[in-house]
Amino acid sequence: MRELELTDTEVLEIVENTEVLDLVVFNDDVNTFDHVIETLIRVCRHTPEQAEQCTWIIHYKGKCTVKQGSFAQLRPMRDAICEAGIDARIIG
Repeated sequence: MRELELTDTEVLEIVENTEVLDLVVFNDDVNTFDHVIETLIRVCRHTPEQAEQCTWIIHYKGKCTVKQGSFAQLRPMRDAICEAGIDARIIG
């Protein structure tokens, strides 16, 4: 069996494309619990229980990872959460 030879750039691209990132939502003094819960259910496909638990963590800890995945998977979710007026970032 022949070994596959990859350049450093190709290896970096593979790692970047398969890296698991966190979608983190941050606390604020503007959004209501209900709005955050409804947004997590709609955008992240959380169950009501998951969304409520994440919202309490956001409230008490200041932030919570609400989803994990690749950048391509998380970016549309981050954009939708931000469009709802909630601070969300993708963190590696």
